[in-house]
Amino acid sequence: MSTTGDDGVGPDVTTLERTLKLVGDRWSILIIRAALRGIRRFDDFADDLGIARPILTKRLQRLVDGGVMAKEPYQQHPLRHEYRLTPAGVALSPALVALIRWGEHHLADGDSEIVLVHAPCGTELEQGFWCRHCATTFGPGAIRARTDS
Repeated sequence: MSTTGDDGVGPDVTTLERTLKLVGDRWSILIIRAALRGIRRFDDFADDLGIARPILTKRLQRLVDGGVMAKEPYQQHPLRHEYRLTPAGVALSPALVALIRWGEHHLADGDSEIVLVHAPCGTELEQGFWCRHCATTFGPGAIRARTDS
C-alpha cells in the first residue's frame, strides 16, 4: 500500500502523474501559455486570463515551487514581482503546442481555426518525433519506454 504526502503525490506515482499534479489543471496550463506569449506580471496574467486573484496567487506559487516559473522583483518601492518561465517551463512549449493542435483538429467547432506557424517565415508548424541516432522522424507507434538504471 502506498502512502500519500501533503501534496497528494505518493512515492510510487509515475512522472506523468507528478507532471499533471504540477501543471495539469486548467489555470496552470493557461498561465504557462500566457507566459510563453510574454506575459510576466500578476495583473497582466489576471487581466489576460480572467482568473480570480486568489487562484492566480496559488497557481503561480505552485509553479514557482515546482521550478516551472521564477519570481523576480522588478520594482523595489513598492516591491513588485514578475514571473518568468524557467528553462523547465520553456521546455513545456512542445506539449502546449501538441495540445493546441490536437484541440484544433479534434474539438474545434469550425468557427475558430488556430494555425501555429514559424514566426520568421509564416509556414505552418509541423510537430513530430526525431531520433538523433537514426536522423529520422517517426510516429507515436514507434515509441517504447525503458528505464535507465
